[in-house]
Amino acid sequence: MLPATAAALAVLAALLAWPVPALLGRARWPRRDPLAALVCWQAIGLAGGLSIIGALLVHGLAPWGHSLPEATWHVLTGEPATGEVRGDHWVTLTLAGALAAELLGVLALSWWRTARTRRRHRALLEVVVRPAAAVPDARLLDTPAPVAFCIPGARPLLVLSAGMVAELDDAQLAAVVAHERAHLREHHHLYLLPFVAWEAALPVLPAAARAHAAVRTLVEMRADDVALAAVPGPDPRRTLARAIVAAGASGGGGVPTGALAAGGGAVTARVRRLLGPAAPLPPAVRAAVLAAAGLLLAVPTALLLLPAVA
Repeated sequence: MLPATAAALAVLAALLAWPVPALLGRARWPRRDPLAALVCWQAIGLAGGLSIIGALLVHGLAPWGHSLPEATWHVLTGEPATGEVRGDHWVTLTLAGALAAELLGVLALSWWRTARTRRRHRALLEVVVRPAAAVPDARLLDTPAPVAFCIPGARPLLVLSAGMVAELDDAQLAAVVAHERAHLREHHHLYLLPFVAWEAALPVLPAAARAHAAVRTLVEMRADDVALAAVPGPDPRRTLARAIVAAGASGGGGVPTGALAAGGGAVTARVRRLLGPAAPLPPAVRAAVLAAAGLLLAVPTALLLLPAVA
């Protein structure tokens, strides 16, 4: 009934678990269009989860129907199976339920822990920071280390250290602030959350750590691109690069867990990218990349919802 569909989903899951993330992680084009690359990473993660859980479900429910919706309906309404129900069907159904529960549970737990940590850090910071005179919507932290970060959430907080304000000139400070505002405006923390959960749920899978690192770098590159439009002066790229180097000099020290910092995420690669920019992706190539991401989601969805291949 459904063996061909289950096999197709299993092959797709295997491809999305290792070779596809490895190829995307080594590709050079993502730095030319971080936003398109972020869309691709999200599609890979979601399509991979759908494929592996779907393959298990389709095999397990095969005795009850010719498609996943039909078989699910028969099970829910208590109709008897039309084929022989073997032990492997029960095993795969159990595995599908356990894997789905683990992935969704770890995602929910990661969101809850991250939100709780951010609330705690925000509450502590609000006690010690004061309004930054140079930046109206920012707060000043009295520490000599050059630190700049934002804490996203319902009440976002943008923090600059006294050391950062003292070290940067006005244009560089504007660059750092624009970078942090880009994180908050585009909700970059939501791009990261699924990959934090993926790495926590499947720590033995190399692709999980690779994907998390790649997405973290891409959100920083995307924030750099958005910030460039707000950087004053004749050479905004060099100005932003100098600000990033200054922010990265602290090595991440003083940045709370769950925050997004201007000095985080592959500082050397970001500076090289700013000082030696590659040409942006041609519109046709960008459209093809986005179409491929859409196709990645469409294929497992179609396999799960359409009648099975005989």
